[in-house]
Amino acid sequence: MFQRFLITSLFAGAAAGLIAGILQLMFVQPVLLHAELYESGALVHFGATPPSAHPELSGFDTVRDGLSLIFTMLTYTGYTLVLVALMSIAEGRGAQIDGRTGILWGIAGFVTFHFAPGLSLAPEVPGVAAADVGARQIWWWGTVVAAGTAMWLLAFGRSWTMWGVAVIFLTAPHMIGAPEPDQFAGTVPPEIAALFAARAFGVGLAAWVLIGSFAGYFWQREGARENG
Repeated sequence: MFQRFLITSLFAGAAAGLIAGILQLMFVQPVLLHAELYESGALVHFGATPPSAHPELSGFDTVRDGLSLIFTMLTYTGYTLVLVALMSIAEGRGAQIDGRTGILWGIAGFVTFHFAPGLSLAPEVPGVAAADVGARQIWWWGTVVAAGTAMWLLAFGRSWTMWGVAVIFLTAPHMIGAPEPDQFAGTVPPEIAALFAARAFGVGLAAWVLIGSFAGYFWQREGARENG
C-alpha cells in the first residue's frame, strides 16, 4: 500500500507540477514581470505619458525559470500527497478512484486551495496594498481547512444536515472577512492585477484537474498491479 501511495503521489505530482509550471511561465509570469516594472518605478501609472500596455519584458532565464519549475513540481507533489491520502480513505469507504473520477477530486482541490481563499483574498501582484502577512496566512489556512471539510461533507455526507454544515463551512470565512489593508494604494494598474488574478485561477484549475486525473489513473493502475 505504501509503495502504491508513494508511486502515485510522485508520478502524478511531478507530471502535473511540470505542466503547471510551464503554464505559469507562459501566462502568469509575464503579468508578474509587467507588474514589477510599476513596482520598481520603471513604469508609472497615470504619469504624464501613458505607458505602453505591451512593454519589453525579460526573456527566459535558465536559473530563475528552472528553479521556478522545480519549486512548482515540489509544491504540487505536496498537494498530491494530501489528495492521494484522501483518495485511499475514500476508496476504503467504497468510492471508485480512477482517472475520470479523479477530475472531480481535482476540482474539489482547486476549490479548497485556490478558489475558496481567493474569493475574499485574491491573488496579488507586487506593488499593491496588502494587510499583515501573518493575519492573511491565518485566515488562508482557516479557509482551506473549512473548504476542505466542506468538500468532503458534500461528497460523502448522507443527510441534509451534513450538507447544510458544508455550506456553513464554505461561507463562514467570507462572512468573517479576510484581512484588508487600512488604505488602498498601489502603483500597479488594476487591469494588470485583474489579469493576474484571472490567470492564476485559470492555471490553478488546470493544474488541479491534472493532479486529480493523474492521481486517479496511477492509483488505479498501481492497485491493479498489486492485486494482479
